[in-house]
Amino acid sequence: MGRLIVNADDFGLTPGVNRAIQELHAAGLVTSTSLMARAGATGEAIELARAIPSLSVGCHVVLVDGEPVLPPEKIPGLLNARTGCFLPTLSAFLLRLFTGRITTEEIEAEAAAQITHLQHRGVRLTHVDTHKHAHVFSAVLRPVLRAARAAGIRAARHPFEPEWAIRATVGAPLARIVQVAALRPLAPRSRQILAQEGFVTTDGTIAVAGTGSLDAAALRSLLQQLPDGTWELVTHPGYNDADLDRVRTRLRASRDLERAALTAIPEVPHIQLISFAELESNA
Repeated sequence: MGRLIVNADDFGLTPGVNRAIQELHAAGLVTSTSLMARAGATGEAIELARAIPSLSVGCHVVLVDGEPVLPPEKIPGLLNARTGCFLPTLSAFLLRLFTGRITTEEIEAEAAAQITHLQHRGVRLTHVDTHKHAHVFSAVLRPVLRAARAAGIRAARHPFEPEWAIRATVGAPLARIVQVAALRPLAPRSRQILAQEGFVTTDGTIAVAGTGSLDAAALRSLLQQLPDGTWELVTHPGYNDADLDRVRTRLRASRDLERAALTAIPEVPHIQLISFAELESNA
């Protein structure tokens, strides 16, 4: 029997995203979520996290396309000097990272600040991951894990999708499939680093290729082919409302799509749903 963590990213982005995650957890469909430390509805998400102890909550470390917790002088390489915000795209972030303009010390410091910000407000964090899966790159993964480990976190996302899952994601855009497949050679190094840093993780993450297009048919196809092991289904449910219109995101209509798609989970009865909290406790 396959074990599945159903994780909803971007908790705290908008009230509509928060509402969708709360509703899906109450329905037994979402088991874990990843909380942004500085977003428009973070305060509300923190209150929900404290009020719903059954919902496993991780820190969704944001290093791209968002606002920092630390002051600009502490992390100048991560920021647009004009706006004081993170760089808007992952490609711009990677260009700075691989030319030495962003240091691992800055990444670790900002990740630690985001984690501490949430913990000091009473959120028990069970895992860590990153916005836009920035930690697929080892130069980001190591400092993020060090920050998480110092805060007592021992579980993390392994953001690599296996071939079987990409093939099973009907309707995934070709450009997204190529992008996800191109990153797979980095997976062994990532798993090695996770082990070295003392973290538990899953056998892989599914629906990465389907981000932005995951509907009920694609989700059924994925779940029907889920093998034995422990997997994470990464999702981005929400309500496409006026609040979301004010946020910079490529995921708009797809948030309604994924919210509806998740109701198909009970149609595949052989899957055992677990959370990151259970993964951590069973390590």
